[in-house]
Amino acid sequence: MPPVERFLHVRRTARYFLLGDPGPATRELWVACHGYGQLAEPFVEALEPLLDPARVIVAPEGLSRFYLDEPAKRHGPESPVGASWMTREDRLHEIEDYVAYLDAVTEAVLAYLSGHDLRVVGLGFSQAVATVCRWAAFGRRRLDRVILWGGAIAADRPTDRGARVFQGASIVMVAGRKDAVTPVKFMQGERARLMDHGVDVEFVEHDGGHALNSDALRRIGASQSSSAANDLSS
Repeated sequence: MPPVERFLHVRRTARYFLLGDPGPATRELWVACHGYGQLAEPFVEALEPLLDPARVIVAPEGLSRFYLDEPAKRHGPESPVGASWMTREDRLHEIEDYVAYLDAVTEAVLAYLSGHDLRVVGLGFSQAVATVCRWAAFGRRRLDRVILWGGAIAADRPTDRGARVFQGASIVMVAGRKDAVTPVKFMQGERARLMDHGVDVEFVEHDGGHALNSDALRRIGASQSSSAANDLSS
């Protein structure tokens, strides 16, 4: 007799890191999701070029942590640790869980920043490009802007919404000219796949590799601030 697969919901603790100084000038909340094998704290530190009085950045950490060194090695206090958003195993529940998680983090931080009418920006790096794609498409919170940096878009995104595949969010794709993991040509192909469905995609290149790039972050942050200012004045 084969084993029977069943499921139950459990309560667990997730962590996230905040960067920025919330105050009366705060107008934007950025939810930034790290890549495979990374942790949220060093990832959010790399986002410091985005800091601005109008901006608060939150970096949730993937729900599955693991040791990065050899599996057969005895792990200790110095063993490096990373996190992942999902694997192919039980993938639909993994997706459902992290979409709910990102909704919950966003709602918690917005409640903390109560009294502000904030624009919400989602940023996904590497593995988290697909993560943020799914969150933008299926989450409760409509995002104002989605930044997809050096990763593959989710193949299972909705295809029946046309240009509103991400609930109307504006889309930015970022590619590094020295990125050997997701080269510029690959990212241009991902852009074309979205544009074939009527999605307008801004494309930003930088001179770095498969990592966040300070110059690109400043450019994207500045264009976001200009867009937000235009929205407030209209």
